[in-house]
Amino acid sequence: MTSVSTRHRTTWPTLRWVFSAPVRILMFGFGSGLIRPGSGTWGTLLAWLLWILLAPGASDLAIGIFLLLCFIYGSWATHRVSQSLGVQDHVGIVWDEFVAFWLVLWLVPESLLAQSVAFVLFRFFDTVKPPPIRQVDARFKGGVGVMVDDLLAAFYTLIVMALIVRFGPATVFS
Repeated sequence: MTSVSTRHRTTWPTLRWVFSAPVRILMFGFGSGLIRPGSGTWGTLLAWLLWILLAPGASDLAIGIFLLLCFIYGSWATHRVSQSLGVQDHVGIVWDEFVAFWLVLWLVPESLLAQSVAFVLFRFFDTVKPPPIRQVDARFKGGVGVMVDDLLAAFYTLIVMALIVRFGPATVFS
């Protein structure tokens, strides 16, 4: 496993390099992955904004298919971009955060409070990587590995959100 601190010491691509190929533009979250510190947080914030702008009115079927296609594409593309950078899971690649957080936003209550709590939880789980996220991150390599650890962070987020909704005050996210 490559630690985050090791990934921070890698060479950072330039904005010009990122915007020289469509696959890089997406993987670096339209440039949000270049913002330091906290590229994953910036990428997740942009994913949230894009969700607010683009998801309303989409059917569950359309969103489910879209997320599946984003995962498949992201598995291939993150591997390709990582290879061109020479770094497994470069910290500036934030497409994995986009897809995982879109999954969270699809399944949590639509209130700003619920989405804010989900954002904090997702960033916590994605950063801390509690078991088995850290072990999965270490075991699975390539694009699928990059994508899966964020899906596990999304899963943890969704579990906590479900517990809050189920056992919290009835109006917690109204």
